Amino acid sequence: MPLLSGNVSCTRFNVISMPEELNFEQQAFQLLNPGSSIKERAGFVPFELDEPYEMGHKKWAFRVRKDKITVDSTLMKERFKELVKIEHEQVAPPSPKKKRELRQLAEDELLARTAPRSKIIECLLEHGVLLVGSISKEHTDTVFELMRRIGVEMEYKTPWAELGQELESPLVDASDPGKSVLGCHFLKKLLEDPTVFVEPEKGRIKLITAEGTNVTLTGSVLGEMTRYLEEGAEILSAKLIINETGVSFDGLSYQLVGMKIGKVEGDHWTEVLLERVDPVNAMWELLDEKYIQVMNPDNESEVADEMP
Repeated sequence: MPLLSGNVSCTRFNVISMPEELNFEQQAFQLLNPGSSIKERAGFVPFELDEPYEMGHKKWAFRVRKDKITVDSTLMKERFKELVKIEHEQVAPPSPKKKRELRQLAEDELLARTAPRSKIIECLLEHGVLLVGSISKEHTDTVFELMRRIGVEMEYKTPWAELGQELESPLVDASDPGKSVLGCHFLKKLLEDPTVFVEPEKGRIKLITAEGTNVTLTGSVLGEMTRYLEEGAEILSAKLIINETGVSFDGLSYQLVGMKIGKVEGDHWTEVLLERVDPVNAMWELLDEKYIQVMNPDNESEVADEMP
C-alpha cells in the first residue's frame, strides 16, 4: 500500500548516519534488458516524474522500483516437454545431462519474452526518520540495501530498541531485525486502554498459543481472543480502532497496517503527501507514548526524556 493514496501500511527506520548530500541517482533504477540473464533489479525513481528527490530542508520523498521476471511454471513444463519430444524424435532419448540443458533452454526462451512485474515502494525521509510504505520484509530489505549503498545507515525504529530493552520468548520467533516479543506484550496491554477497541465485526487477530500453534481469528473475535489470552497465548497483531481510527497493528514488528486516512486534497502532490503522513506520524507518536506508559510505569518521565 502506498503513502500517497489509499490506506497506509508503514514501517519506520531511524537514520544513524548519512552524507551531507544524498545522491539517489547513484542507485537510480535501470530497466531490465530483454533476454538478459539478470532477472531482478531495483533502484530509486523520483516520487513523481521529473520531480526532485529533495522536497524541503532535511526532507526527501522518493520511490523504489523493483522489477522481477518470473517464468510461469506451467509454461515452463510445457515447453520443456516439447523440447524433450523434439530431442527424442530427431536425435535420441535425452540423457539426464541433456535434460538439464533442455530445461535451461526452455527457461531462457521464456525469459526472453516475459515482461517483468514491477513493484513501487513509496518512501519519505524526514528529520532522520524514514517511512517506508510497506510492511513486506522483501520490500523493506530492498529499501534498506539501496539506502546503504548511497551512504545511509539505518535501523528499525521501535521503542524497545530506543530504550535498550530486550526480552526473549520460548513461543515467539523474534529473530528478524526489528521484531521483539515486547511488542506483543505491549499490544496485549494496549487492549486494556479505554481509547483502544478491537474491531467488533470485521476483526482479525493473530496469536500463538501456549503450545506454539499459530491461530488467526476473524469476524467477531473478542470472546475467542480473550479465551486464548487467558490460556497463555501471545498476541501478534490485531485489527483495532484507536481514537476512532481504524488500523491493524503488528505488535511483533511494530508496524501499522491498512491505516485509514481521510480524503486529502491539495494543489501539489507534496502537499497531499505531507498532509496524509501527518495522521500516520500522530498515530506513531501516540503508540510510542502509550508504550512508555505501560511498559515503563515506574520511569515514565525519565524514559520520555530519552526518546528522540
